[in-house]
Amino acid sequence: MRSKTRRVALIMDMEWPHKRNVGTFSGTQQYAEEHDWESTVDAFLFDSVPPAKPQAARFDGIIGLATKQLVEQAKLLNTPLVNVWFQSPFRDSLPGVFSDYSAVGRLRAEHLLARGFHNFAIVATLATRAEFLEAEAFRSTLVEEGYSSTTVNVSQYPWTTSAKWHKNKQLLTSMMDNWQLPIGVYVSTENVGQVLSQLCRERGWLVPNDVAIVAGYNEEAICEYPKPSITSVELGHERVGYEAARLLHQLMSGKAPPSEHLLLPPTSLVVRESTDFFVVDDEQVMAALSFIAAHSHRRIAPDDVARAVVAETRTLQLRFRKYLGRPIATEIRRVRIERAKRELTQSKHAMEEIARNVGFSNAMQMYKVFNRELGVSPSEYRKKRQKDDKV
Repeated sequence: MRSKTRRVALIMDMEWPHKRNVGTFSGTQQYAEEHDWESTVDAFLFDSVPPAKPQAARFDGIIGLATKQLVEQAKLLNTPLVNVWFQSPFRDSLPGVFSDYSAVGRLRAEHLLARGFHNFAIVATLATRAEFLEAEAFRSTLVEEGYSSTTVNVSQYPWTTSAKWHKNKQLLTSMMDNWQLPIGVYVSTENVGQVLSQLCRERGWLVPNDVAIVAGYNEEAICEYPKPSITSVELGHERVGYEAARLLHQLMSGKAPPSEHLLLPPTSLVVRESTDFFVVDDEQVMAALSFIAAHSHRRIAPDDVARAVVAETRTLQLRFRKYLGRPIATEIRRVRIERAKRELTQSKHAMEEIARNVGFSNAMQMYKVFNRELGVSPSEYRKKRQKDDKV
């Protein structure tokens, strides 16, 4: 005998095509298909008490943004509810699945520390509890390593009015006047990250050589353009949706809700041009790194790098080994691999085209380098990243 089909209501704001909305929805639907659920998407299905729509009383479970109205309806109908809205005023009293924003903040700090930066700044809107936790985790991670950071609070959408734009620009300008370069900067959102990049350009500062920026949650359309592209964190909202559906399944089966929320660490940090740089205490090596970053897509060799910074190749090799622990050729290869990884993840270009774009002589050379350095082929890397983004 076939088991009863579960009917699940999804109460989400699908008008905003951001990853947190469509990604969470996608994750719930993956689980729903695996378990033959019937899903209904209706942001206003539970907008009044008693139910405005009779069919609302016939759902077995709800996943959604836990507003006051939704919580009251779920309680009235005795229907299990899983919350996926971190800012919900009822978050602490409901079972929920969220991204681990403290882990996001630590990941950002660890990335900039690994790049060799000693100076840091936080540019945050602090408009939500999630952003506060993230910025605090970033700051505390730096403190644990013996570093401090300066902070400025800006508007989440700094260009909505002329007055707001000029106020926020002045806040950033005043902060930047006191920066010691090079500096690694945490920015809470991608759009503010692009504003900061623009202000750096107006000052003649280079991103990432002078200012390295890691911002937002990998909204590709904002992170990719204009150049330089912005390093960002991929939260993996699909996993939030999937795990929320899994938790709802347990509740609908009569299990007690867990005592703690399920917090999911970020999927990855997507390294782009805004942080693809290493800081070292040697001007000649720094100049060489800048040359490699700008020209690695061409057929350059250690001799070309040495000529560009007016150094003997052997002398520059020794400096690279002293300050970076690797030879010039390895750094050229590392930058090419990073460029290739970005292209594989963010484009649909053929392997031969990607190989040429990032500086390899052909697809076979890129294949050999990936297998040797990463243990996977370029096509395997692309498939794995695409799978990670979906789950």
